[in-house]
Amino acid sequence: MAVMVETPLPQTISPARDPYGFEELCHVLEIVDQNLPDGFRSEIIRGRIVVSPWSKAKYRSILVSLTRQLGPHVPEGHIADRCPLLFRFQGHSRSYGPDVHVSDEELTKDVDSIHTPGESLSLVGELTSASTADFDRRDKVEIYGKAGVPVYVLVDILNSAVSVYSSPSEGGYGRCTEVKFGDKVHIPAPFDFELDTSNWKA
Repeated sequence: MAVMVETPLPQTISPARDPYGFEELCHVLEIVDQNLPDGFRSEIIRGRIVVSPWSKAKYRSILVSLTRQLGPHVPEGHIADRCPLLFRFQGHSRSYGPDVHVSDEELTKDVDSIHTPGESLSLVGELTSASTADFDRRDKVEIYGKAGVPVYVLVDILNSAVSVYSSPSEGGYGRCTEVKFGDKVHIPAPFDFELDTSNWKA
């Protein structure tokens, strides 16, 4: 099956019939994912399979910096990575592929599927752009918080800012700290360190 991706992005692939169960969406996403052109990824957001572009190469240094700074502070048994993985939040009918993630190796090492358990996450990092801004700033803030992911780091390229969400709850996140590129921002427990953005550029 070939998937044609056209602008504008992200493109939503609507289900053939309604309602479309989350399990069936997950199955369809696997087929879509296998046939995507290089440079695109698929996620399940708001009951739709959404195809959007990966980050531009010029932002690689920001993602590398974030991952490297997280490394020494991850909880025991967890790994900070930029490897593309799709994390499943079954209770919220979502599957997200964050740009950076910290997850429990024990809960992921035997998963023989592209659908990685969301409960393995201790932190997610998203680098937003014009095509993903609404999802990253709204849907993902709500769902990551409701799912209990301790920390969500949103790197907002459009505003040259970093927002750190913490204190997850049933309503999303209870706390948000925002700084402009060039400043330091505290990454709270279970990491507890100052993230340096002094060399980050939009």
